[in-house]
Amino acid sequence: MTATAGNGKSGQAMQRPPVVSQEAWDAAHRQLLAKEKAHTRARDALAAERRRMPWMAVERQYAFEAPQGRLSLHDLFEGRHQLIVYRAFFEPGVFGWPEHACRGCSMVADQVAHVAHLNARDTTLVFASRAPQADIARLKEQMGWTMPWVTITDDFDKDFGVDEWHGTNVFYRDGERIFRTYFVNNRGDEQMGGTWNYLDITPLGRQEVWEDSPAGYPQTATYKWWNWHDSYVADAEPDKKWVEVSDAGEAAFREESAKARS
Repeated sequence: MTATAGNGKSGQAMQRPPVVSQEAWDAAHRQLLAKEKAHTRARDALAAERRRMPWMAVERQYAFEAPQGRLSLHDLFEGRHQLIVYRAFFEPGVFGWPEHACRGCSMVADQVAHVAHLNARDTTLVFASRAPQADIARLKEQMGWTMPWVTITDDFDKDFGVDEWHGTNVFYRDGERIFRTYFVNNRGDEQMGGTWNYLDITPLGRQEVWEDSPAGYPQTATYKWWNWHDSYVADAEPDKKWVEVSDAGEAAFREESAKARS
């Protein structure tokens, strides 16, 4: 079938898929769903392998400027164990300066989920650029962004592969020691922004009991920690109704996993 609108610049008509009956559509959807489920299981297995990737000790000291003053890499964790740092290009020489940050980096910023959900999983997300803090504050207000955003003052970007291109580095803090655990850039950055995608690149993962994680890693009951972003309270008891809903969801998840293994 040929489309009557939406032709491309090539002048060729857009070739649409066939239009079929409800039964045929359901059959096609079931076929595709099976492949999508396989893709999800493969993605989970890859995340499990990522959690077993070796760590690299961070030996150098790094300094950043923030609204509250000068901060170290250790400070960026805000007391949590995991830190995700996205290198966003906003500085002199970048297209759009000084009114805007890089278009691609701005798209990433636009799709970042509320950081409270990451914080609830012992994880801090920070954006880092070379622009002065005054410019970053102005840009965040202009664009409606709320994530922490610091100014790089040394070789942090060069040392972690983000001096000439965007990228996301993940770190883990064990007391005073800091380790680099993961890095992704290029098209790998396209999926960043959602809570689950961020957690899947961290060494601790989503921290739910269904995950394949090394022994001793923190894990809690599936779904039970989820909350409204303004309602996370340490050691708070989940609402009884939500426990019932999440129990039903967890049972369905177990049933589906059992079928996939059979």
